[in-house]
Amino acid sequence: MERDTGGRYGGGPGGGRGACGSCGRAPDGAGAGRGSGGDRPGPAQGAPVHGTASAGTPAPEAHGVRSHQRSHHSSPWPEARRIAARAARTASRESAGDGDAPACRRAPVAVPLDAALGLVLAEPLTALTDLPPFDTSAMDGWAVAGPAPWDLRDESVLAGHARPEPLTDGEAVRIATGARVPQGATGVLRSEHGRTDAQGRLQATLPPGLAPARGAGTPAVGHGQDIRPRGQECRSGDQLLPAGSLATPAVLGLAAAAGYDTLTVVPRPRVDVLVLGDELLTEGVPHDGLIRDALGPMLPPWLRALGAEVTEVRRIGDDADALYRAVTGSRAELIVTTGGTAAGPVDHVHPTLHRIGADLLVDGVDVRPGHPMLLARTPEGRHLVGLPGNPLAAVSGLLTLAEPLLRTLAGRPVPEPYALPLGETVHGHPHDTRLVPVVLRGDHAVPLRYNGPAMLRGIAVADALAVVPPGGAQRGQEAELLDLPWAAAGIGVCFT
Repeated sequence: MERDTGGRYGGGPGGGRGACGSCGRAPDGAGAGRGSGGDRPGPAQGAPVHGTASAGTPAPEAHGVRSHQRSHHSSPWPEARRIAARAARTASRESAGDGDAPACRRAPVAVPLDAALGLVLAEPLTALTDLPPFDTSAMDGWAVAGPAPWDLRDESVLAGHARPEPLTDGEAVRIATGARVPQGATGVLRSEHGRTDAQGRLQATLPPGLAPARGAGTPAVGHGQDIRPRGQECRSGDQLLPAGSLATPAVLGLAAAAGYDTLTVVPRPRVDVLVLGDELLTEGVPHDGLIRDALGPMLPPWLRALGAEVTEVRRIGDDADALYRAVTGSRAELIVTTGGTAAGPVDHVHPTLHRIGADLLVDGVDVRPGHPMLLARTPEGRHLVGLPGNPLAAVSGLLTLAEPLLRTLAGRPVPEPYALPLGETVHGHPHDTRLVPVVLRGDHAVPLRYNGPAMLRGIAVADALAVVPPGGAQRGQEAELLDLPWAAAGIGVCFT
């Protein structure tokens, strides 16, 4: 198995989790409990956190799950994103030949057109017919044969009707847009360019752009005028789109026109969401130390916008055994947990991963908010993204780890990076990248207030997140932007 970073949890007992060994600070939110992703500075390097035992001293975790000795090295933000994408590619390669890994196999599926929106084509889209499939009229008017004047037939040629009778020189027949052009027709005379004379024959008027026939005083209808010839757009067998193309509404229309009832696509990765915390309410106003669960309503539609199929949202509370059962019983390709990623007395994510023998690929990221996020791979080849419990910190984790992993599993292309000048100076963290909500105003990205790790007021009106390097960025300095799904695609597209 390819090792991205980190390593497999060991099986022996060890000391509790202390400050980050690579940077000399506690995980985001240390001291606040719940793996919340706060921005407070940690204790000095090597100091134990939350009163855990020193290295080498066995220390029982809550609910009887033993802790483990390990070295904690957080990942730089760009590297964490690369690790997440690489983990998805590794899982797909390994599962391709593994009949015992149904949760990770990315076998293409055929779905009806109305279920393909937002999915990625697993095969090239090849035309099943000529487009158009026969010569059709581009305008309402008359199909005419030869020069004017023309004798009018009594019938009309309508779209969707059988093949009309051929025309001979000097004949015309009324025709509708999209109707099959009769054999022998020279062209189509538009309704506004023709009139009937006293004898009931059709005459062509002289609109701008139509020249009189050579040697005649009446305008001519050019050969093929206002006729869409068969195969003008494509011939049967032509490749219309390559594999890997995103099924947009326009692609669905093209596929239907080309003769498709279903499309072969990369299926959406299945995701289970596990919401942790005894302090969370699902309704009503916060009271008595309890707060509303913001992540339960927010994460599923956001994950769908990232290309996932959310198969379950389960509230676990602070129960280590329940978390273990939920993780080991999941059949999803990705498990997303909220909270519990730090080292508090009821933070059970790390002990649970240790208990199942998972590979820890990312254990903390040098980003604010959201430092204590993590990414792990289970022995069955599933992935788990542990998000901090604070809402904006969870968004940071979602876009840092879940987005590149889901994008790769879904076969979506890597978005082109872009940057805009900042409308205001943004203070930075001394060592970490910052993700700051911004609105786009003209050719500038304007930072928003209410960008603390527990706040959603800023992200609720944001168009993107600005990637602010360690040390901050000055007004006018360009910053990379991470588009939010609804800002880039519209709510009606991205949440279906």
